[in-house]
Amino acid sequence: MADQADLGRVLSVLREWDRGDGTVRSRMLSTFLTRSAGRTVHELELEFAQVASLFLARLTTWMRLTYMFGTYLGMQLKAIGIFLSASSHDQYLMEFLEDGGVLTLLDILGRSQSKEEEKTEALRLLLVVSNAGRKYKEIICESHGVKAVAECLSRSNTDEAQETAWALLESISHGNPKYQNQIYKGLIALMTCTSLKAQQLALHTLHTVQVKRGETHHSIVEPLLDMLRSLHLEVQDGGEMSTFKYIIYCG
Repeated sequence: MADQADLGRVLSVLREWDRGDGTVRSRMLSTFLTRSAGRTVHELELEFAQVASLFLARLTTWMRLTYMFGTYLGMQLKAIGIFLSASSHDQYLMEFLEDGGVLTLLDILGRSQSKEEEKTEALRLLLVVSNAGRKYKEIICESHGVKAVAECLSRSNTDEAQETAWALLESISHGNPKYQNQIYKGLIALMTCTSLKAQQLALHTLHTVQVKRGETHHSIVEPLLDMLRSLHLEVQDGGEMSTFKYIIYCG
C-alpha cells in the first residue's frame, strides 16, 4: 500500500507538471533543486517511486523546447545535473542522450544569447558525459563537439567558463583514439585565437596530445612560430612551449 501511495503521489506531481506553465514548473524545479542536490540514483528513485526517468524525460523535453528563450535555462541545467551526477548514473545518462541532450547542450554553447553561467553549466554537464567513458566521448565528437567547445573556450569572457571548456577538451582527449586527429586539429586551431588564456590552456592539452601522437602535423608550425614571437612571456615560458620549440627546430 505504501508503494502505491508513493506512486500515486509522484503521478500527481507529474500531472501538475504537465498542466503547469513556466511559473509552476520553475517553482517545482526550485523545490527539486533544494531537496535533491547530491542524491544518489537510489535516493532519486525512492523520491520518485522508481519512475524518476519520467521526470527526467519531461525536464529534458522542456529544456529542448525552451532553451532558445533562456528564461528557465539555468535552473533546467542544474536540475538535469542532479540526475547526471548521481552515482551509477548510466541509466539517466543514456536516457538524456537518447532525448537529444548532447546536441542541445552543444547548441547552448554556440548561441550568442546564452549567458556565460549557462554555458558554464552546459559545459559541466558535457564534462560529466565525457567522463563516463569512451563511447560517451565519441558521441560528443560525432556531434561536432570539439569545434563547439573550442569556440566556446576562445570566445568566453569568464575564467570559469574557459577553465570548464578546457577541462572538457582535456577529458575528450584521453582514451578517445577514434577522434584523436580531430581533437589535435581543433587544439591547433585554438593557437590562432585572440584569447591569451585560451591559448595557454589549449597549449597544455596540445602538448599532451602531441607527445602521445609523436608525428607532428605541418599545420602546427605556423601558429607555434607566431606564439614564439609573442610579447607575452607567460606563453613562452611554459614547459609545453619548450617541447614545441624542440619539435620546430628539429623538424
